[in-house]
Amino acid sequence: MFFLGGSLLYLIDASVYIFRAYYSMPPDMTDVDGNAAHATFGFARFLCDLLERAKPQFIAVAFDESLASSFRNAIYRDYKANRDPAPEDLKLQFACCREFCRLLGVREFGSTEYEADDIIGTLATRARKLGVRSTVVTRDKDLAQIIREGDVFWDYAGNTQYRYHEIEARFGVVPERIPDYLALTGDSVDNIKGVPGVGPKTAGPLMKEFASLEELYDNLDSVAALPIRGARTLAARLAEHRDAAFLARRLTEIACDMPLDVAHAELTRGAIDATALAAFFDRRKFGPMLRRQAERLAAG
Repeated sequence: MFFLGGSLLYLIDASVYIFRAYYSMPPDMTDVDGNAAHATFGFARFLCDLLERAKPQFIAVAFDESLASSFRNAIYRDYKANRDPAPEDLKLQFACCREFCRLLGVREFGSTEYEADDIIGTLATRARKLGVRSTVVTRDKDLAQIIREGDVFWDYAGNTQYRYHEIEARFGVVPERIPDYLALTGDSVDNIKGVPGVGPKTAGPLMKEFASLEELYDNLDSVAALPIRGARTLAARLAEHRDAAFLARRLTEIACDMPLDVAHAELTRGAIDATALAAFFDRRKFGPMLRRQAERLAAG
């Protein structure tokens, strides 16, 4: 068994908080070797804050390892091709953040074939089968698709939580339909095209009218009669870009069944390695505030 029944699993999307720290913290913060340490500090402060605030018993942190090696790149060569490679100083800090998780007794995961979203989706799906609810800590809209009854989407930086029935009001579509929705609108952040000219105001009504992307494409003849702006030409546009729509759905759908070898004990928050953590702080010249916070966590 992975988890104890009736418990709560916290799943952290690390990249969101590392990038946020990298671009918002003073870049002149360096370690003893002169390497940048500002993103590491920002992430460390976030994780310590979360641990103090939520006091999770079960927790996992998911990291992205590459922009160009996931299975989605094999499906679509231009997937995320619009993004610049991560700067070298940021790559080094990603590794430091993973080390920090381990020193805090928090299990961390990464994969060159799958993305952090897939890791989180897989762990949440496994937990659900055991009656365990998940709190997904992120502000990435794509992860809203894995939220089910009892789960929480926690935008930690925005201090906002969304439960299953609140997702539609926030993102314009129920969680299960987010891949269908993105199949039509595309996702410019990940360089996914979708159907040209179809935005939220068109995709939303289509989601309400048709139960699935397949049902929509099986009933294109009825689209012209819908009270949607440009409905007369919409069916032809959808038909022309059918392959793009189904490709977009395949790319935006989170893989919730990736191979992941993890035991229950590995998702239980472990003991803090105080000696190694002190050395970690010394090397990065982190100040007393974060050290005291870590000491409080170690004391329980």
